[in-house]
Amino acid sequence: MKWLDSFTFVMKSSVTTLREKIEDPERMLHQLICDMEDELATVRESVAAAIADEIQLSKQVDKANLEVKTWLERAQAAIQREDEAAAKDALDQKLRCEERVATLEKGYEAQSVQVQKLQSAYRELEDRIQQARHKRTLLVARLARAESTERINNAIDRAGSNSAFAQFSRLEDRVDRAEAMSEAHDRLDGRDPAAEELAARFEADERRARLQSEFESLKQQLAVQES
Repeated sequence: MKWLDSFTFVMKSSVTTLREKIEDPERMLHQLICDMEDELATVRESVAAAIADEIQLSKQVDKANLEVKTWLERAQAAIQREDEAAAKDALDQKLRCEERVATLEKGYEAQSVQVQKLQSAYRELEDRIQQARHKRTLLVARLARAESTERINNAIDRAGSNSAFAQFSRLEDRVDRAEAMSEAHDRLDGRDPAAEELAARFEADERRARLQSEFESLKQQLAVQES
């Protein structure tokens, strides 16, 4: 069946391979299921034809059995009439009908077995199509997740090369380098930025201490004057 190969491809292929081979996976899956349903309709007609043959064979068997019964009754009637020739002819026809019945019954049994197999295959095909309908939604969701993941990965890759993120990182590196070079020059000139900062802190502390001392002294002078 032509759809079976395509459906097997969809079921067995990895998400990545499938995404590379089809532009619209949801539409393709929908079309595959439509093809399956068309194939199912064709199979349905074939199975119906086989069932119809079985029905016709059954009717032929019944008709042949009825003829056997009819010729037997005719033979019995001929014997009752003491018509030996007619009785033998009727029995000969009965034997022919019985042979035809045996042939028809054999064909009917074979057809019945075939019909059972076809009906079983038809039901299995229906089940597989039903499963495909359920899997279609899951596959589309998996493909959507895969495509989303790929977009995120691509964005991350771009962020690591020539994007604004990369430019910001490069600028940050330049600032770090410039600061390092400035400190290197200070060291070469005998300046120690850390020591200078520490000295500035001590000077500020000493200035605050002097300010507090003068403030306390001024308060004491005013207190003496007032007394």
